Amino acid sequence: MCKKLIPHYYAASIYEVPLDFYKKNGLKNLLLDLDNTLDSYRASFPNQRVQNLISGLKTQGYQIVIVSNNKGPRVKKYAEALDVAYLHSARKPFAFKFKKLMAKENFIPVETILIGDQLLTDVLASKRAHIKVLLTEKLVDEDQWTTRINRVIDRPLRRKLKRQNRLPSWRNFYE
Repeated sequence: MCKKLIPHYYAASIYEVPLDFYKKNGLKNLLLDLDNTLDSYRASFPNQRVQNLISGLKTQGYQIVIVSNNKGPRVKKYAEALDVAYLHSARKPFAFKFKKLMAKENFIPVETILIGDQLLTDVLASKRAHIKVLLTEKLVDEDQWTTRINRVIDRPLRRKLKRQNRLPSWRNFYE
C-alpha cells in the first residue's frame, strides 16, 4: 500500500473529534473539505451542526479554511455564511493550490491539517503538501457523479487499510 494514501488520523466523522484534539497535536490551521466531510454536496448553506462546529473551532483560536474541488459560487456562499476563508477549485489531489494558500496565509505545514473524506483526493493532496490529514467517512450516502468514480477505487483501498490496521484512530493521539 502506498504510504501517500495512509492518513495520520482517522475518524468516523469530523463531528466526533473534540475541539481541543487539534491543539493537543500542535495544529493551528484547519483545512476543511466541504462535500461529505462538513455537509452534503447539495447543501448551499451550512446547517446548525456545521455552524456550531465552526463557531467552537473559532473560539478555540483555529485558523479555518474550507477547501473544495467544487466551483467558486457555492463554496464562496457557504464559507461566507460561516465567515471563514475558502479555496474553491482546489484541484485535489494536486498540492500546488494548497502550497500557495499556505504561503499566502503564513501557515506552517507542521501546524496544518486537512480534514476530508476521500483517500484519492484529500489524503493524497495533504501528503503532497506535507501536511497532516484526518480521514473521515462520508457523511451522507449521496455523492456527485465525479466522486462516485473515486469511491469505486476508494472503497477497496479503505477496506484494505482497515484490515491492515493502517487507519489510526484519532483517539490514539488524544489524552
